[in-house]
Amino acid sequence: MTDALSPNRDAYAQLLEAIDHGVYRPGDRLVESELAKRFDMSRTPIREALQRLETQSLLTRDGRSLIVASLDHNQLAELYVVRAELEGLAAGLAARQAADEEIRVLRQMVEEDRARLGDPDALSRANRRFHHQIHKASRNRYLVQQLDLVHRSMALLATTSLAAEGRDQAALDEHDAVVTAIEARDSEAAAHALKSHISKAFETRLRLNAETEGNG
Repeated sequence: MTDALSPNRDAYAQLLEAIDHGVYRPGDRLVESELAKRFDMSRTPIREALQRLETQSLLTRDGRSLIVASLDHNQLAELYVVRAELEGLAAGLAARQAADEEIRVLRQMVEEDRARLGDPDALSRANRRFHHQIHKASRNRYLVQQLDLVHRSMALLATTSLAAEGRDQAALDEHDAVVTAIEARDSEAAAHALKSHISKAFETRLRLNAETEGNG
């Protein structure tokens, strides 16, 4: 991500993208005047965007300043529990509701991601696209809205679990299993495969966090 962001994007979208792409990380202080200069807009839309992000718990107060929020162990566990259930539901619905063309796109995504092995950042972006495609294929707008909220909170994780040794290949194999179940129109297997995928991602995240704390 560069500073040359589209002037047609509103302040909220640009700030959310900046957090999601790690331009601003947990603990970073966001100063209204500096953001207005960076995004080349007045302070009023920046202020409104900051207030919106604060109500969504993506920002938190440190005295009078706003900083990018971080997730403690309990919040992380709660987030992954909800994510696993919602993602599993989306996969199960996609197995029943997705058009054949959507399923072929999912299969293409998995095949194309094999070329991204060894590049955690590229895989992380591809991973978001893959999951979002499943969300849309669920054909349930209310579920998609809730998953959007969950994935916004995922932006508060400073690193991708795909950076862990061997996780990229394992995650791709898990994506393959999800798509195979969706191709078979087996909603139960699709839901189980995606919930298992999220569980393994959570396990990797916990291991990474433990290693970071051990080195602190």
